Amino acid sequence: MRIADLDLGPRPLLLAPMEDVSDPPFRILCKRYGADLLYTEFISAGGLAYGAQGSVQKLEFYEEERPVGIQIFGGEVDQVREAARIADAQDPTLIDINFGCPVKKVVCKDGGAGILRNLDKMEAITAAVVDEATRPVTVKTRLGWNDESIRIEEVARMLEATGVAALAVHARTRAQMYRGEARWEWLPRIKAALRDIPLIGNGDATTPERVKDMFDQTGVDAVMIGRGAIGNPWVFRDARAFLETGEVPDPPSWAERIAVVAEHVTLKAAWLGERKGVLEMRRMYGGYFKGHRGASQLRMRLMEHDTRDGVLDLLHTWRPEDEETTVPVARAVGKPAAVPARLPRKARLPERAA
Repeated sequence: MRIADLDLGPRPLLLAPMEDVSDPPFRILCKRYGADLLYTEFISAGGLAYGAQGSVQKLEFYEEERPVGIQIFGGEVDQVREAARIADAQDPTLIDINFGCPVKKVVCKDGGAGILRNLDKMEAITAAVVDEATRPVTVKTRLGWNDESIRIEEVARMLEATGVAALAVHARTRAQMYRGEARWEWLPRIKAALRDIPLIGNGDATTPERVKDMFDQTGVDAVMIGRGAIGNPWVFRDARAFLETGEVPDPPSWAERIAVVAEHVTLKAAWLGERKGVLEMRRMYGGYFKGHRGASQLRMRLMEHDTRDGVLDLLHTWRPEDEETTVPVARAVGKPAAVPARLPRKARLPERAA
């Protein structure tokens, strides 16, 4: 599959942009285990245009992550244009526009899936980003606002005509949020509506078997994995193996799992600062240890610590109830340097009139 000049090979696997999940520390682990293309968390166009530190920091990525896309969202054409200029200056592989987030605080301002109620504005925002960017632009969206307003085939044709280089579709409406089953039956119809750009399928491809099912049943060019990767970067390795051999590898050993968690928390602390990184890591433990004996007890114990060394000490000495020996955790964890994000000159919009 190709996105403009980017060759991702056959049946590539992409990490979905997920707020508070797909940050640089997590992305680099997914890359190591086989993700072919990574996306940042979605970044507010308004936050970038006005230089909000939290938004600017989300532009950062490790060089080892490439190819990587920066995803932006917003409902004001001028702000999104400015955000595209700022994102473009960070030299990502591509820029992605989020037209799919269903969260109320985003859609109420025509951001994310909110734009599905105003296709003319969607076209204007897309055109502004395509015009501003010096690299390929992709879009992630949903089937429609609700069942009564699904116009995704028309949307797909419009986005391709506007200059988008690839389209990702989460096969649910905004009204569905994340409930019910993803409606894969729409994906072949969207694929048929496109002429030359690839279609990326998203929604319920959470296991290697489901990833293969999406490829086989819908004909999509790539599969984007979201929730299935949370606390489970191994899903990319497992899905690739299943696509190629029909067999899923053995799950990671307890030692490997603990070592990856240790590296993740170390990278988090290095990127965000120790206290913030350790606190943010707490939401990841449930996924990493789900299904293991003693997982809830380990998670509660980990939540007691607010220093990296405290977490590593516990990981170093903890053992599952069915193990007889402690699991060593290497302390020398690599810390690749993230590319510092900097606002280009004249990045801020004029102050609003009082």
